[in-house]
Amino acid sequence: MTMTNPRRGTAGEPERAAPAAGRQSSLLEKTGGPMGFAYSAIPVAVFVATNAFLPLIAPITISVAVGLAITAYRLGRGERFSTAAGGLLGLAVAIGVVTVTGSARDFFVVGIWAYLLVFVVTLSSVLVRRPLSGVAWNLVHGGKHSWRADRDVLRAHDVATLAAAAVSGARFAVQQWLYANDETGWLGVVRIAMGWPLTILAALVVVWAWRRSGARLVSSA
Repeated sequence: MTMTNPRRGTAGEPERAAPAAGRQSSLLEKTGGPMGFAYSAIPVAVFVATNAFLPLIAPITISVAVGLAITAYRLGRGERFSTAAGGLLGLAVAIGVVTVTGSARDFFVVGIWAYLLVFVVTLSSVLVRRPLSGVAWNLVHGGKHSWRADRDVLRAHDVATLAAAAVSGARFAVQQWLYANDETGWLGVVRIAMGWPLTILAALVVVWAWRRSGARLVSSA
């Protein structure tokens, strides 16, 4: 007689939840992980620091050079181009806006309004009972699970999506106030301080919701 347990099939078979864990790990790798956030913060810090005592063209040139150097370094380490160059795209957009307007504080304007957009979208998804965390989880798992029918799973994704909304809403509120008061230096400090640390906290809540969903809907399938 072959023995089974809730998480394993017959002896020697892999755990059913293992593919899901692998997919979650792959998603984290595609975002660059914590180091990806750190790499993206370096050009911001360089722009703010040099803008304090150099003409605007110098911070623009130096931050672009630093961004290119970081991208080249990451590619040299074998990272995917989409991961390594992701931060460079955002930097290019920010620099483009500054070049057009001639105002250093506009380095942050695209990011500020992006935070508002994310806040509105994530909060709206919860209000219409389709929290984005759950939508993403179901897509990753083949789109075949009735996750909204499980109250515990739906509640977990509500919490995870609201955590993302709270982070984006806080970023927008603080940085928009600093932008309106022309506090370019503090915008740089706050962008970094409210950047990857808060993102990691929100990500931990999302990971908790995904694992809870996997335990209830995948492992028991």
